[in-house]
Amino acid sequence: MTPRASDAERVELANTAFYECLERGDFEELSALWLDDEISCVHPGWPVLSGRGEVLRSYALIMAHTDYIQFFLTDVRVSVMGDTALATCTENILSGGPAEESGELGPLVGQLVVATNVFRRTPDGWRLWAHHGSPVLADSDDDEDEDSS
Repeated sequence: MTPRASDAERVELANTAFYECLERGDFEELSALWLDDEISCVHPGWPVLSGRGEVLRSYALIMAHTDYIQFFLTDVRVSVMGDTALATCTENILSGGPAEESGELGPLVGQLVVATNVFRRTPDGWRLWAHHGSPVLADSDDDEDEDSS
């Protein structure tokens, strides 16, 4: 007999599924992960998007204009309080630019984003209520050298 997964483990699985849908470009599955209620999303550098239509439209645009994307999640933390859960993580993102004329993927770009994903428990499992991603701005070694002179 296998032990039942804890709420925190189920939330972590739902959080991972969210990123896997983005990697595969599976809009239908991504849509099913979100609540049908009022939802919100903040992509790095974007204004707040509110409502299911606006949020899902943003993901459709991202998927349509991204040839390749992969997420390596680190620092994943999940806390559950009743029927609400909070998942935070660092998204280590590797994405590919537009295809070159030869048909090959354009240059790969790396980016760090810290994310907060809020989930609510439903009869169908844990569903996304809100996503907020913020870019990580790191000092380069050049900046440190200039400060010390």
